[in-house]
Amino acid sequence: MQSIVGKQLLNVLAETTVSRLLSLEALRALHTSNALNMPAKVGDKIPSVDLYENTPANKVNIAKLCEGKKVVLFAVPGAFTPGCSQTHLPGYVSDAQSIKDKGISEIICVSVNDPFVMAAWGKDQKTEGKVRMLADPSAEFTKALDLATDLPPLGGVRSKRYSMLIDNCV
Repeated sequence: MQSIVGKQLLNVLAETTVSRLLSLEALRALHTSNALNMPAKVGDKIPSVDLYENTPANKVNIAKLCEGKKVVLFAVPGAFTPGCSQTHLPGYVSDAQSIKDKGISEIICVSVNDPFVMAAWGKDQKTEGKVRMLADPSAEFTKALDLATDLPPLGGVRSKRYSMLIDNCV
């Protein structure tokens, strides 16, 4: 059982983290609001970057994976985070068949985590055969799309939440 002091400390830490996150996002918005730093947009080709599935030895080049296919790709800030585990990933898992019935070859989840964490999260969320779990451990793919955000309290550089429909690498 937590003491009242412990609860107060947790509340202060939570408030500090939230205000720090908000200030980080505000600063980023101020410094990246010009046309040169715009994130990926409709018509852009997907960058040719290696991601990882299950282990560091299993490289998956995302551009090669998307060649000649229609792919739904979505990204989350982190594996096992509350919102991503309770809402974002489960929605794609539960709707996987209806999405694939519309002509989608692959559904891919990307996160700035190591491949072991993504594999464990996929197992926990029962994604096998529904959603491929690809790790972007150095945020190379995320940065190439200009969809990275620096969140020190949550582990440093992370991906923003986004989803995209890719048709033959575009």
